Amino acid sequence: MLTPQPSFRVQTCVAHDADEQARNLHGWNQLYDQLTAGSFVGGLTELCLDHMQVFVETTSHTLRQTCEVQKDAYWFGIPTCPAGSGRIDAQVIAGDALAFRPGGVEFELLTSAGYEIFGVVVKGDVLRRYAADVERVGLADHVPHTEVVSIGRARKERLCASLRQLLDDGAARGTPLSPFARNNLQASVLASLFDVGALPASEPMPMPARPRRQSIVSEAREYLLVNRDRAISVPELCERLHVSRRTLQYCFQDVLGMAPATYLRAIRLNGARRDLSNAARESRSVQDVAAAWGFWHLSQFATDYRKLFGMRPSETLKAAVGTPAVAGKRSFAH
Repeated sequence: MLTPQPSFRVQTCVAHDADEQARNLHGWNQLYDQLTAGSFVGGLTELCLDHMQVFVETTSHTLRQTCEVQKDAYWFGIPTCPAGSGRIDAQVIAGDALAFRPGGVEFELLTSAGYEIFGVVVKGDVLRRYAADVERVGLADHVPHTEVVSIGRARKERLCASLRQLLDDGAARGTPLSPFARNNLQASVLASLFDVGALPASEPMPMPARPRRQSIVSEAREYLLVNRDRAISVPELCERLHVSRRTLQYCFQDVLGMAPATYLRAIRLNGARRDLSNAARESRSVQDVAAAWGFWHLSQFATDYRKLFGMRPSETLKAAVGTPAVAGKRSFAH
């Protein structure tokens, strides 16, 4: 783990000393030297997951930072500041680029006053396994060998926006993340790193013919229904169906016009709705039905349910209780 006792929730702290700022970041060996005059203020918003650390750091004054991430880990640093206001090992981090360093290797950062940088640290074995099983690419010979990786300004802005949203959502939640939520977050961050070009994508491959695309979507649905009591992630589907994430996305977009995760959540919500409609006869509660379909966070379940169906789960259950079956009538709707 990146920290001995991760809280699995977003934590924010403010420092009024550069050394204090350096110590606040979990799992790093680093030293900050303040190079410009004035009272220092630094901010850190951090989420430590099982195998990943995501954070955003702000510093008020020019700093020279000597940094090192733990061994067998990789750090991606994405500044939001103007081009040229930061350097890594004397190399300018351009406006369209991010910084990259493997663990166990000391490096130097020079950051200007009013600096903001997002960081992602991921354990090496997790990154390699994800690359092989989900992206279908080997990292051994493809991990960046330079400190600065150009990804394009628009992609960089998109990556920063997604990381900011992740931290904002986590801070608003205020409660520890469930194991499934943590795995999903880690997978989504890794997918973003591949999507923006921070990590190598797989070589272009011919997409499956239409019958195979339909078969992949059907197999995904069947697998979900067999395992309905737990949420199925996109990485798990990729491993199960032996396809890359890009192939899976292409198949779902072509056959259904939507992303795999969106469709899988809709199938689970529809299953829950049907069960709620029959729950009165089986003396089942909203919580019972939600758990049966792998929804363990009740407030999120209620939010997603209402967004899809325009009513709360409890309203579906109440309507079912107040509408007994009529003898001689049967619905053939599916």
